[in-house]
Amino acid sequence: MRRYLTVLFAGLGLAIAAVPAPAHHAFAAEFDSKRPIKLKGTVVRMEWINPHSWIHIDVKRPNGKVERWMIEGGPPNALYRRGFTRDSLPTGIEIIVEGFQAKDGSMRGNGRDITFADGRKLFLGSSGTGAPLDARDGKDR
Repeated sequence: MRRYLTVLFAGLGLAIAAVPAPAHHAFAAEFDSKRPIKLKGTVVRMEWINPHSWIHIDVKRPNGKVERWMIEGGPPNALYRRGFTRDSLPTGIEIIVEGFQAKDGSMRGNGRDITFADGRKLFLGSSGTGAPLDARDGKDR
């Protein structure tokens, strides 16, 4: 019986170790500091999930085409400490997002700042990721 339990627990340990864990990535692994973006769009939804929050916005281009962008933000708890609440970004509100585009050129970005129509700004990023502090020129300040 003892041998059976030893084999059982060893097998369970190996099975648990084989399950992939969600990865937390550094900024440079996915986003390009030389590709700053500034997007004016309408909020479609906000995802409060760890380890990063996500804002989905529809951006209307000059040719009339609408693009759906996903903007990565800091962890929900960090955003909450900065003044974000679940009511901060209601569906349909227009915002300007500054940040950096994904290296693969997709419609995903790492957000730094959100500017509301009334001029208020909220810092969207998370510290310690390696992301530049200023979206205008991609340089740390």
